[in-house]
Order: sequence, then C-alpha cells, then structure tokens
Amino acid sequence: MTRWGKTHDVAIAAALKKGRRASIPVYETDLGTAYCGDSLKVLKSRPLQEQRGKVQLAFTSPPFPLNTKKNYGNLQGEDYIRWFAKFAPLLRDMVTNDGSIVIEIGNAWMPGQPTMSTHVLEAFLRFLKKGDLHLCQEFIWYNPARLPSPIEWVNKERSRVKDAFTRIWWMSPNPRPKADNRKVLREYSPSMKRLIETGKYNAGARPSEHHIGAESFKADNNGAIPPNVGGVDALPSMDGVITPKGFAEYLEETTNLLKAANTLSSDGYRKFCLDRGAPVHPARMPSTLVEFFVKFLTDEGDTVLDPFAGSNTTGAVAQSLDRRWLSVEADWTYGAHSIGRFDPEQVTSTCSEISISEIGDEATLFSGSATKRITGAAGELPTAAE
Repeated sequence: MTRWGKTHDVAIAAALKKGRRASIPVYETDLGTAYCGDSLKVLKSRPLQEQRGKVQLAFTSPPFPLNTKKNYGNLQGEDYIRWFAKFAPLLRDMVTNDGSIVIEIGNAWMPGQPTMSTHVLEAFLRFLKKGDLHLCQEFIWYNPARLPSPIEWVNKERSRVKDAFTRIWWMSPNPRPKADNRKVLREYSPSMKRLIETGKYNAGARPSEHHIGAESFKADNNGAIPPNVGGVDALPSMDGVITPKGFAEYLEETTNLLKAANTLSSDGYRKFCLDRGAPVHPARMPSTLVEFFVKFLTDEGDTVLDPFAGSNTTGAVAQSLDRRWLSVEADWTYGAHSIGRFDPEQVTSTCSEISISEIGDEATLFSGSATKRITGAAGELPTAAE
C-alpha cells in the first residue's frame, strides 16, 4: 500500500516545460523508468534504442479505433490501421529473440449503423504482417462490468446486446517464445479436489469423440491450466454433454481466467489522483490481467515494456513481481500521476516538474535527478507557462 500523504508528499507541475526532450524520464524506480511523449518518438530515442533486443515482454493497450473521440486520443478507419502498424517493427526490434508482444484492443462499430467494424481485425493483421510476427494465441477478455454499448443500438433501439469483450493477441518473432503455463495455474475447486481424492468420475467416450481415460483426472498437477477465454461462466451450461452431472459447471466456474472488471474505486492510484484534483485515467487496465501475462511470459529480472502506459498499471505490476520495466505515456497528467502507483521509497529520481518530500519538519526533496534537503513539505510547483 502506498504511503502518499502519510509519510511523503508530491508536487506535480500542471504541464511539462516547453522544449523538453521526451527521452528524459518522468520518474524512475529501482526497477523501472517512465517516459512522457509520443510513443513513436520515444521508442526511437537513444535511451529506448539502448534496450533493443532486451525486452522480454511488450504488453500494452493502445487507444481504440472508436467513433467517439476520447480525451486520451484515438483515430478511426484506415488512419488507425496505418498508425498502429508503425509500431510493429519497433516493438519487434525491442523484444528478445524469444520475447513476446501482447496487445489488447476493444471492438469498433461502423458509424451510424448497428454493424461491427472489421478495423480492429485489419489492424491486428497489418501489425502481424508488418512486424513479420507469429500469432502465438488469441485471448478474449470478458469485462462483466462494462457499460451497455453502443448506446444507440443496445439501450435505445434494443436491437443489439452489450458488447462486453475485447481481443488480446499474443505475438512473437519466434514460434516458440518463452512461456510457462505452470506459473499461472488456478487453484482447483473443492469439487475437483474431491474428484482427485476419490478418483470417481465417468470415464469413456463423449459425443465430441473425445475419450476420457480412467486415470485422466486422478493426477494432482497443482492446479488447473487456464483457458484463453475469460468469463465462460456467462455461457450456457454444458451439463448433459460432459458427465458426471455438474462437472461441466465446475469447469465453467473455475476457468474464467480473463474475467476482470476495471471498476475498483478504492485503489490507491485513484485516491492519489482525487486527493490532488487530477483526472483519473478512464481506461485503466486491471492489474490481474497484466499479472497473468507477466507471470506467464517472463521471469524475475526480465524487462517489460508498455508503450501506451496510461496510468502505468503494467509498470506497477512488473515492479511488484521483480521485473524491470519501461513505460511511455503521451499525456503528461496521466503519466506524471501514475507515480501514485508506487511507494515513495521505490522512487529513485524524478524530472524537474515533479518533487517528492518527506512529511515533517525536515524533508528530502526529489526535484530532477538531484536530491537536496529542505525544511517543510513540498509546495505546488510552477506550471510550464510560469
């Protein structure tokens, strides 16, 4: 739990100074570095180019090709596809030979009519081709708390159902990238534990032409292998197809790995922003989703990169799992306030637009890469215009 406002305070300028180079870190921890600027430019800068071939996982969620303009920026149609494809060779060069690129993008709809756009699929395919990458696996993330949309067709006309999933593509320059599903096993349910203990279930042929052996479910493998589809408990029950009765329900209830909602209103980052009158990023990535891929595709000490970091959930998760991390966010307010995801003691340096002080009579202030002693807590920093 972060201790901002308890042991430390922070002052963040309203804007970056004019002419500031995007290759200068916004803040650093003992394991990672956060940058603020256009991702295409930052990825081509010297500090990031020095990391070429050293990143084990590039995990990100770029702006979606939505019809409605968002504050965090988004393009549409062919413009989006061309823009997105520019990142393919850059990210491919950043990852190791057995590294991975994992990208999540939401669905898009055609303007003015209740039909889905294929731009997301086209963007993925263009990215895959331009980067000369292998599609290792596709994942579906089901968000049970997503608001009904598109409003016109779901809420008003009532001719469509709620669009509640997004695609996640796992890609790599290598058909066999580093990965280990034993690091993301899920705990067996009580019924599965009893099945393993008793060894009693109906073996034999199934209508699907699969054959369930007499020993198939007796081995204890320390957990269940997760699927690539989240939220399967929202699908109709398969009972009657797989026996014994209730066993399919067990499978559905315990394999919702990628079922995650980003509605948590009590997280430390949100409180950090609200306490300082700063806007909370509207499209925060659930930490459980990031954690799954970081554990699945990396080891301790590996480097994780997020070129569209937003509130830097990726960096915070990587930090908590002892991975090195690099993040890039174009918006200064979102990028700077993402520092609230880290404990003050983890921050080793900041840019001149951010200062950190210890609360008390005498404090240590981080302002730029230098550290100095001051009396009292940090005040408000001047804006770029001042």
